[in-house]
Amino acid sequence: MSSYLDQYGAGEERRNKNIVRAVLVFAGLIVLTLAAYYALRNYSENGKLDDFRALLEKKDYAAAYRFWGCTPEKPCPDYAFDKFLEDWGEKSGHTDFAKMQLNRRVTCKDGYGRGWKFGDDEVYLWVVRPDQSLSFEPWPHWKQSWLAALFNDCSGRNRTLPNLKKL
Repeated sequence: MSSYLDQYGAGEERRNKNIVRAVLVFAGLIVLTLAAYYALRNYSENGKLDDFRALLEKKDYAAAYRFWGCTPEKPCPDYAFDKFLEDWGEKSGHTDFAKMQLNRRVTCKDGYGRGWKFGDDEVYLWVVRPDQSLSFEPWPHWKQSWLAALFNDCSGRNRTLPNLKKL
């Protein structure tokens, strides 16, 4: 026969276990959410670059040129269709996508950059986040630290150096 005090505190112990479980589940959800964000934050930009590559492999240069925000009928003032064909056409040296290697990635608030290596030649492409247009990367040889990449920070590339001349 059990006494009155044998069950004393059993409900509180069960409640404490439930609180600990709830806190652990909540912390786990936060970790999973952050991991998913960092894994998928450049998903649309990677898709844009993969679609651009697929169009170049199909030799559909007019459609690939539209990824730059231009059309053959209304070319960009700084990047004419003829220049685009020099850079990406059959005579460009950027056609062997089977041997192409990805050599780096840069993540910023305003865009995403990825480097493609064709033999000895390297091409750095940039996807502008607001309008998803392509361009060449503004800082092709800059190495982004892991901490800057974690926070999408490229502000170090935009700062001007102070004038160090002595008065």
